[in-house]
Order: sequence, then C-alpha cells, then structure tokens
Amino acid sequence: MESAIIETKYALDTFYFLVSGALVMWMAAGFAMLEAGLVRSKNTAEILTKNIALFAIACIMYMLMGYNIMYPSDGNGYFPALDLSFMFGGDNTAEDVLASGGETYYSGMSDFFFQVVFVATAMSIVSGAVAERMRLWSFLIFAIVMTGVIYPLQGYWKWGGGFLDADFGFQDFAGSGVVHLCGATAALAGVLLLGARKGKYGPGGQINPIPGANLPLATLGTFILWLGWFGFNGGSELKVSDIGEANAVAAVFVNTNAAAAAGVFAAAVTARLLFGKTDLTMTLNGALAGLVAITAEPSTPTPLLATVFGALGGVLVVFSIVTLDKLKIDDPVGAISVHGTCGLLGLLLVPVTNGDVSFTGQLIGAATIFGWVFATSFAVWLVLKL
Repeated sequence: MESAIIETKYALDTFYFLVSGALVMWMAAGFAMLEAGLVRSKNTAEILTKNIALFAIACIMYMLMGYNIMYPSDGNGYFPALDLSFMFGGDNTAEDVLASGGETYYSGMSDFFFQVVFVATAMSIVSGAVAERMRLWSFLIFAIVMTGVIYPLQGYWKWGGGFLDADFGFQDFAGSGVVHLCGATAALAGVLLLGARKGKYGPGGQINPIPGANLPLATLGTFILWLGWFGFNGGSELKVSDIGEANAVAAVFVNTNAAAAAGVFAAAVTARLLFGKTDLTMTLNGALAGLVAITAEPSTPTPLLATVFGALGGVLVVFSIVTLDKLKIDDPVGAISVHGTCGLLGLLLVPVTNGDVSFTGQLIGAATIFGWVFATSFAVWLVLKL
C-alpha cells in the first residue's frame, strides 16, 4: 500500500511539473505578442522570428550543456563539474523512487522541461529590449551563448546549490533575480552598445514617442503572460501531492494574481498623475511589474501584502521607464524596467515576509547576478558589434 502511495504521489507531482512547464512555455507566445504589438509594423516579422527562434535555441543549448552546468552532479560552488550525460536520456526507475521512500518525487525529465522554459523566458526579455536595431543572426548568436553558458552558471550559483545559496542564504523562489534580472541585465548591455533607434531622441533632451503598431496584440500578450505566470510561480513550489504543498501552491496562485492586479492599478494611477492621462502601455507594464516583484517570494506574504508589493512594482516601473528615457536608454517595450528594476525590487522585498533571509544576502545575490551577466553579455555584444 505504501509503495502505491509513493508511486501515485510521484506521478501526480511529475504531471503537475509538466503542466506548469507547459504554462511557462505559453509565456513565449505572450512575449511574442507583447513585443510584436509594441514595435512598428515594419519590424513585426523580425520580432516574431526572433521569438520563435530563440525558444528553439534555448531548448537545444540547455539540453546540450546548460542544464548540466546549472544542475551538475558535482562542483565547488563557483564552477560546476561538467557532465554532459543528460543529453543521452535516462530517468528515475520505479526501484529508485521506492528506494528513496518518496524523497525522489518527480521525474528528472520533467525537471528539465520545467527548467528549459525558464531559460527561454530570460532570453525573451532580451528580445524586446533590443528590438528594431539588431540583425537577426547576431541576436541568435548571442542567444546561443546566453542560454548555453551565461544564464546556467548564475542559475547554478543559486538553484544548483552554488555559493549564493550555500554561503549567503540568497533567496529567489521563482526567479526575480535568476530569470528576470538576468534577462534585463543582458538586455541593458546590448542596448547600451546598440544605442537608440533613429529619431527616438532629439536635441535638447527631446524624447520622441515611437508608438507600437498593435496595442490589442500587446494587451493579448500581457494576458497570456499573466496566465503563464501561474505555472512560473506555482510550479516553482515543485510538488503538490500533500496537504501542506497543495495549500502552498494555492497561496502562490492567489498572491501572484493579487500582485499583478495591484500592479495594473498602481501603474495606471501613476501614469495618470504624471502625464494627465491613463497610458495603456504603462498599464500593461504595471501588470508585468507586479508579477516580477512577487516572483522572488510568492509563498510567504499574505494576499494583502502581495497586493502592496505588486502596487510598489506598478509605481516603480513607470518611474523607471521615464528615467531610462531621460538617460537616452531606448527600450521599446520597457523590458529593462519591468524585469530589471522590478526584479531587484522583488529580491529586496523577500526579507519583509521571510525572516530567514537577510537584506545583505539579497543585495549580494543581486549584485553577483548583475555583475556576471552584464560583463559577459557586454563582451559578447561587443564582439558581435565589431
């Protein structure tokens, strides 16, 4: 009877992991629609090509090397021991699962699938920020390096048992730092090297709006991302097969939704006060900002606190977008502000509700991710530019 219970829990948790991964994969469609809606119509085909191609590259590179860098069989906390055996397959046997007494509670293949859609999400963030200024194949070459090496190594430092987790207690439940800050930092390095789009900035600090071609499409993309985020955050609980975990997953879903809703309202109000009108693109980014802000720790806040955190993200993203524009950092979709600025906010909010986490540890983790990703990304972008 006990073995039947263990097998049932294993099957249930594996299925939950796979469904969560499928929801996160659906976020690729959300990014594609959002970015296509916020660029000019002449660039629509290119941005859509980038999005589907980067997803394919992420899947291949993460299988070939990324997964084993991020989750190695051994390592010293800073550098993993390379093991490329994963690409040849293999998974837990029934004997392995039963021998573990239920400690092995989901398929290794399901874990890979869940993780590979995360790396694709990080790369999708880059796509929107460098839109309308980059040759397709240069972008795809960067995607190979980003998904094969840059993202997995900093992921190992936290999620693979590396030094950020072991030595500093850095907490990042579902990736405000590992995924979102990472993607935004790589994007920032590229944007600084690329410069602004022609006609974006005029003399005397003048900022010329370049409106997106299809706001209904951008809105659809935001709703798709909102839906996919339930898999992003909910799946990061890793299991659902007992009462405590099921309750935790439910709390994560509620808090994720509350933060997004608050981000929408806060961004809309902030834009109305600053510009005298409610701006749709700011409102859409408010939803995403709230989602990013809660992603570092969606399990410990109350729904009311999650609402407050999401509202903070919604306010902050508006000011961040305005500030980057004044600094002539041209980000067509606001990705750096949504995923970078609000990713940092999310990391710094964790100690508010999780007493086991320190602000110092969170700052060290954020600085490490930013430093590694910016330096390596800038070097790769520079080589591609030259």
